[in-house]
Amino acid sequence: MSETEHQHGEGPLRLLLVDDQPLLRMGFRLVLESEDGLEVVGEAGNGAEAVKLTESLRPDVVLMDVRMPVMDGIEATRRIAAAHSAARVIILTTFDLDEYAFSGLQAGASAFLLKDVAPAELVQAVRLVASGDAVVSPRVTQRLLETYVRSAGAPARGNGGTAPDPLLKDLTPRELEVLRAICEGLSNAEIAHRFFLSEATVKSHVRRILTKLHLRDRVQAVVYGYETGLIIPSNPDY
Repeated sequence: MSETEHQHGEGPLRLLLVDDQPLLRMGFRLVLESEDGLEVVGEAGNGAEAVKLTESLRPDVVLMDVRMPVMDGIEATRRIAAAHSAARVIILTTFDLDEYAFSGLQAGASAFLLKDVAPAELVQAVRLVASGDAVVSPRVTQRLLETYVRSAGAPARGNGGTAPDPLLKDLTPRELEVLRAICEGLSNAEIAHRFFLSEATVKSHVRRILTKLHLRDRVQAVVYGYETGLIIPSNPDY
């Protein structure tokens, strides 16, 4: 469970595009393949194809639409994650406070992006997610999680509704602090500044936290924080 499973020196990042609209796939392909170090190795028009191609092509990043025929993007993401694939999934959605986007994160996606994202943001997101630093639009991700958790009534879990996850006991006090900071959407640099640590130390803390909690990446840590009641949603201010 290293922060990155792809040795970037070995060649370009391999990408799989999944959307039932060929024109949208074409647009994404044009943007991504115009960049050095990115290669689109396949396209799929539904989730079932996406699962098969992820297994055969072994992409580093899968750009996954949600609403598709045969199998939707949520189920496809769940199957890719369950297969312990090294591929990271980015959910594509039409609007930011989307219950499907949250379901995608729950299923194992590393991030979500709006379909009308600017080309430069798309490229940056792909590179970030491939590196394991999967905080894409952290404030929006946080707002999405808070919206979902509040509507689901999950905060009660943090107030004695359920026993906390026993895995949390394996974390040191410092690791618990770092986990809470990750859940706030802070970057490694921001966490280092807050706790007067070096970025290298923060990275090793993050790695240990992910390993101890059996999580794929930082976004999964954020989802975990909200689901277990470690983070209590703030009052809505939007």
